[in-house]
Amino acid sequence: MLRRSRTLSTFIEELEQSGELLRIKEPTSPLLDIAALAVAQSKMPAPVEGQTAVGEGHLLGGQALLFEQVEGCDFPLAINVYGTWSRMERALRSRAGGIEALADRIKAITQLTPPQGLRGLARMASQLRPVLTAPPRRVRSGICQQVIRLASEGQVDLRRLPLIKCWPQDGDPAAVGWPLTAEEAGTSGGQGRYITLAGMHTIHARDRHATRPASHNIGMYRAQLLGPTQLAMHWHLHHDGAAHWRSWKEIGEPMPIAICFGGEPVLTYAATAPLPPGVSELLMAGFLEGRGIPMVSARTVPLRVPANSEIVIEGLVRTDAGGCDWDPESNEPIGPGAVLEGPFGDHTGFYSLPDRYPVVDVTAVTHRHKAIFPATVVGPPPQEDYWLGKTTERLFRPLLQTLVPDIVDYDLPMAGCFHNWAVVGIEKAYALQARRVMHAIWGAGQMAWTKCIVVVDAEDVDVHDNEAVLRAIFQHVDFGRDVEQTVGPLDILDHAAASLGAGGKIGFDATARWPGEENGTGSVAMPVALDLATIESTIGSSGHVPEWGCGRCILTHGQVSLPQGWTGLVIELDADVDLQDRMHVWFHTLASIDPQRDVTTHAGVMKIDARSKGDERTRPWPSFLGWD
Repeated sequence: MLRRSRTLSTFIEELEQSGELLRIKEPTSPLLDIAALAVAQSKMPAPVEGQTAVGEGHLLGGQALLFEQVEGCDFPLAINVYGTWSRMERALRSRAGGIEALADRIKAITQLTPPQGLRGLARMASQLRPVLTAPPRRVRSGICQQVIRLASEGQVDLRRLPLIKCWPQDGDPAAVGWPLTAEEAGTSGGQGRYITLAGMHTIHARDRHATRPASHNIGMYRAQLLGPTQLAMHWHLHHDGAAHWRSWKEIGEPMPIAICFGGEPVLTYAATAPLPPGVSELLMAGFLEGRGIPMVSARTVPLRVPANSEIVIEGLVRTDAGGCDWDPESNEPIGPGAVLEGPFGDHTGFYSLPDRYPVVDVTAVTHRHKAIFPATVVGPPPQEDYWLGKTTERLFRPLLQTLVPDIVDYDLPMAGCFHNWAVVGIEKAYALQARRVMHAIWGAGQMAWTKCIVVVDAEDVDVHDNEAVLRAIFQHVDFGRDVEQTVGPLDILDHAAASLGAGGKIGFDATARWPGEENGTGSVAMPVALDLATIESTIGSSGHVPEWGCGRCILTHGQVSLPQGWTGLVIELDADVDLQDRMHVWFHTLASIDPQRDVTTHAGVMKIDARSKGDERTRPWPSFLGWD
């Protein structure tokens, strides 16, 4: 049976009927006020418990918010729409069995074997039906074009869209120490407002004449408002959108782009999914939706857009712009076709610093009648993007297990903001297996950006129980023997990395020791812990000994005296970090270190310098956004 077509508007109605939506009827400013309310809501209990009870804080998320009157704007705004397990399950049509049941469907497809006989062929056809019906469908018209406004006719003013400013220093280079004001950067007209939740549709220049361009990509990037008809485009060098832009730059033509808001709820997730090369986000969305996504021709650019979008911004990205990594201290001008984009409060919990990015010249804005504008806030966890990321963790588990069959389960803890920390459970079968798994993960797709990996025995430790994982570390790890350090690629937003997108990595083998794992020490004996009272009497008030550290972890704001013969881990943090708050401790530890630079080990004692840096040893250090 063909499923009823869904849109963001119908999804909002569904959430309201289920008690998951709060309407804000009072006029609300898009400058910080909407974001502040969304951030507060994300820390509240979820109104409906999802079936996917995985991850720390899985009962949080609050309600989705619909702001009916955004000051100075023409459309209502929806935010925190995807901010709980229940809402993610609804968005991905996986209420029966939750996200794990959907992952099992994906696993069944990835493990198909050649059919034997007619019954086997029929069974395979049934399993493949969701894939066969998933490709996008071309349609002649769509609700996204019920209203058409052309920039050439003076009908476009992006300032009337409810783009939001999320954090106080957004869009203000001088506020983060740069020698340029927003006026000098060319961005003051946008007041620090950004597009934060839209699918950016692009194609490679080689497909510019293709009827069905194979390279059609949907990316989830941000764009900064510059003025009535201009945006600043932001993407990372390794993103498909950036690769497409470079291909258009090579031929000297501006790149067409369509920035699409809303549509089928699965589209937002698909745009964030780390799909393998050559796998279309539209195909993924169609698979999740149970039918192909209808696509209609854009009005002013040679692209197709989701016909059920709420709003579409069409435009051309300037390719006469220079590249990023621009140095404000150099004599090089920003140059044509570009502005100094940023800063922006990012999902890392810190401001990503300004840099040179290309301008988008908007050619048209189309929308449906009574359109709703979607937005999100990213920052210190938990935020709405946590649930999108956890969904990826669950859905892509079968694919990661295909690459690394040793993995029983894994977790990307909230404190690690996804790229900083992965916990992996294995069924141990041989000595040093955990080390092999670490290196396999560091070579597996986007998991390659992971900074810290902890490997545990899956039979004994629940990878989703953060305290149990930490106890396994401090009960099993000899910090002079059971730690793996290397260098490699890191997330480009990792401000602590020694170089842009590259630096140290660290892995902890927290499995039980086997013969053959002596690693030059001559022993596989478990480390001996002192009782907490003995440690506390030695370090006094200058440090904290957390219970989850099992007597082998000391947290401090400065230098401490260690008990004689003690072995374990000492973490030094900034004075404003609450040493009693486990989440805060590990968030700042993982965010503020390059393991190659900031980790030292001697006589069984590992010391981690997790303080803010910002000195001659590091690249420019951004400001923390704060927890409130």
